[in-house]
Amino acid sequence: MQDTPVNTKPHPSTYYVIDFDSTFMQVEAMDELAMISLSGHPEAEGRLIKIKELTDLAMCGQLSFAKALSQRLALLGARQADIATTVKVLRNKVSASFARNEAFFRAHQGQVLIVSSGFREIIEPIVAEFGIDAAHVYANTFKYDVVGNITGCDQSNPLAQDKGKVKLLHQLALPGDVYVIGDGYTDYEIREAGLANKFYAFTENIERAQVVEVADHVAASLDEILYINQLPMSISYPKNRINVLLLENIHPHAAQVFEAEGYTVEVASGALSEDELCERIQQVSILGIRSKTQVTERVLASANKLIAIGAFCIGTNQIDTKACLRKGVAVFNAPYSNTRSVVELALGEIILLLRNVTEKSNQMHNGVWNKSAGNSFEIRGKRLGIIGYGSIGTQLSVLAESLGMQVVYYDIVDKLGLGNAHKCKSLDDLLQQSDIVTLHIDGRKENTHVIGAREFDQMKDGVVFVNLSRGHVVDVDALVANLKSGKVLGAALDVFPYEPANNKEEFLSPLRGLPNVILTPHIGGSTEEAQLNIATYVPDKLIEYVNTGSTYMSVNFPNIQLPTLTNAHRLMHVHHNVPGILARINSVLADQKVNIMGQYLKTNDVIGYVITDVDRSYEKDTIAELKGITDTIKFRVLY
Repeated sequence: MQDTPVNTKPHPSTYYVIDFDSTFMQVEAMDELAMISLSGHPEAEGRLIKIKELTDLAMCGQLSFAKALSQRLALLGARQADIATTVKVLRNKVSASFARNEAFFRAHQGQVLIVSSGFREIIEPIVAEFGIDAAHVYANTFKYDVVGNITGCDQSNPLAQDKGKVKLLHQLALPGDVYVIGDGYTDYEIREAGLANKFYAFTENIERAQVVEVADHVAASLDEILYINQLPMSISYPKNRINVLLLENIHPHAAQVFEAEGYTVEVASGALSEDELCERIQQVSILGIRSKTQVTERVLASANKLIAIGAFCIGTNQIDTKACLRKGVAVFNAPYSNTRSVVELALGEIILLLRNVTEKSNQMHNGVWNKSAGNSFEIRGKRLGIIGYGSIGTQLSVLAESLGMQVVYYDIVDKLGLGNAHKCKSLDDLLQQSDIVTLHIDGRKENTHVIGAREFDQMKDGVVFVNLSRGHVVDVDALVANLKSGKVLGAALDVFPYEPANNKEEFLSPLRGLPNVILTPHIGGSTEEAQLNIATYVPDKLIEYVNTGSTYMSVNFPNIQLPTLTNAHRLMHVHHNVPGILARINSVLADQKVNIMGQYLKTNDVIGYVITDVDRSYEKDTIAELKGITDTIKFRVLY
């Protein structure tokens, strides 16, 4: 061990005593050294397991540290030459929150002490890249034999002994407040001995129950520690404080994406009622839902910390997007991720209905052998009428045409037909000539009962009808009447005016029990491929918005794509769309002598959305003034 460095400068008032293994680093350095030194060794697997077990026992306080250290060194079989290789590997395994806060270490040189029961030869070159001087590294040192084999360590060093960190801190007698950051019980022992003001159990890489139980504060990242101590950090808000609530059996990959980003995730299997959601949403930053949960203005009134909502589906009519806009909450959906799944189901159901497969199958289950070609048709040559020519309608058009169908379509927006698809001048025109009618329109209120008794009257006798869009766009009673009369040969529905909130609730509908009717429980996009795509796409958009302010593909915010910026702060300001706000923002920054490096503004009829990139020199008063601008809806420092 080195002597305590002589410091002729005034003593700092606060010291940060930081562990190295599994704290500064994502891993245990000795485990990495063992994997390198034991490569090709016949007992490698068993020894590696044993080394890890010894490490865990020591870090949890269940085994003498000195004993664990000596046993691990004996199992290593390492050479001096292996150290350089280990350092090279470890340079890429610095903990993420430490890596992004390098500026903190450089700004607090002399206050940061690395106190580790690991080894100086590995630690020094890695922490040096963060501006931490070798004089502020306290660690063990290896011993070698004449040919460079590691034989042990310097036993006179207190860090090689039981309660070594406590002994070292006694020797250092640091003249100020001491905060200890670590993942092991040996780090807590410093606080237990009365040598530290506070112990932070660092859980970004590993969480040890015995350590968490005794901690003054559990910190999922260095950002958390810097935040609560009001110290500068690279991001504006600790990621672990961003709470995500995912409802309605969203694919588990979504939770994994958020957790990998460092967010705190809660999952619930079913939809929530308005009252339940009002209660659950109060501390939520990001809400993820599918089609059943209704996000109303009343829900939003309870959501004081809400930043964004992700609809893990195509439609967003279950969300009051205008109220979200007034609240400054961005909404994102998955407009394309499940397109193929819906199209394939539509095609499959059209074929089944034209061949009368469902009714024949039900008869077979009842023991009836009805080998007949009656009411059984090929799809080739049939005219498919697509109502709604969006991403689903267009892809269905292409695939249907490749199967030999004639395609016509109708959309209220003028859209160019793909392939040989022909646009109809009116809905009636489409209904009158189509052998099959399929709906792929959105769920806006204006689309309620787009297809009702009058529209069924316009259709050809023996028409096949498919609805995979939204339940309320079809008058179900009118459909039932036309199925019973034989006007509609068969129908397939995946959506309904009312859908059960969960799998335990009974599905009730007058469509039940009718022949040649396919009923599916809103599974158009429910394939493993689609749900995985959605569970990747939506979280990525939400994370990008939270981290950078990019609103590209938001369904309610003005769309802005932003460049990546380094060595600067990014400020986000959402305000009512009234004249003069941008001038007031810039006036505040000018008065505070803050340099603007870039600025982006977009508006819609409700809000203005401003992103301002500034240099790092600004005071807290600047933020308070920006938040206080009249007509401000939401303000955040992004980084």
